[in-house]
Amino acid sequence: MSYNVAGLPWPVKAGRGEALKRIGDELAKMRAAGTEPDVILIQEGFRKEIGDLIDRSGYPYVARGPKKGQRDASLWPKGQKPDYRRVAYRRKGEGLGKWGSSGLWVLSNFPIEDVKSHAYHYCAGLDCLANKGVMLVTLNVPGLPTPVEIANTHLNSKGASRVPRSRNRMAHHLQADELKMFMREDRTPGAPLIVGGDFNVMHAPDRFDYVMADYPFEVVSRWCHALPGACDTQISYDGDAPWLDTQDLIGFLDGTRVQVAPVRVEATFDGASEPVLSDHDGYRVTFRLAPKG
Repeated sequence: MSYNVAGLPWPVKAGRGEALKRIGDELAKMRAAGTEPDVILIQEGFRKEIGDLIDRSGYPYVARGPKKGQRDASLWPKGQKPDYRRVAYRRKGEGLGKWGSSGLWVLSNFPIEDVKSHAYHYCAGLDCLANKGVMLVTLNVPGLPTPVEIANTHLNSKGASRVPRSRNRMAHHLQADELKMFMREDRTPGAPLIVGGDFNVMHAPDRFDYVMADYPFEVVSRWCHALPGACDTQISYDGDAPWLDTQDLIGFLDGTRVQVAPVRVEATFDGASEPVLSDHDGYRVTFRLAPKG
């Protein structure tokens, strides 16, 4: 499950500390019923109460993405750095330092063997106050011949950045480039992969297309839309491009020895079985992972 928990501090958002605790309580109820997701990718887990969410949820394994102070070098080759002025809108949060971490966390029922992360070099507007980035964890899943890799990310927002669309779009594109370069350099060749997070692509085909260019994973909503009998889809979509109906995406890629396929898609924390506790629903995908051959 991918879930942007809106764990933003006051005065950006009010009352979020209690909401994070309640999310933890709801996850504990799922665990007691045996229905909890095996893996949760969290975005916007900035507040200290994220610790309460984690403790109450009962997940035995936890990993964190880039912290507030993490600084990583540009991934572009020397002499090929983008022509992008990193501080152009100081009154909108650029050049004021990082006031928060990446907000990224992974909660897992399976042992986490390794954690890698990268803090994005480029950003736009208010997004620059967070140390947005990507994290990659390696899970030991019983019954599979190789570990499974899980990536979690949060890309630059649109209107919420409070800078012109051309500016936030360029930052989003550059972060997508960094995501791709990080994955090329740090991924284990041939490992099965699941990717999730808040990609900020809702109603933005230009952003979605740029993320997907030269990036070889299947987006669950697009894959299930093309093969309607292959997935039990419990989410209603507005049009013929469901991958553009939400900010959140989950994708997957087969490994050389492990096949990965989505079998069920549903929303959680949407007011049905669980209360609405964020400005995002939880986006839950059940995968079938099986050894090849």
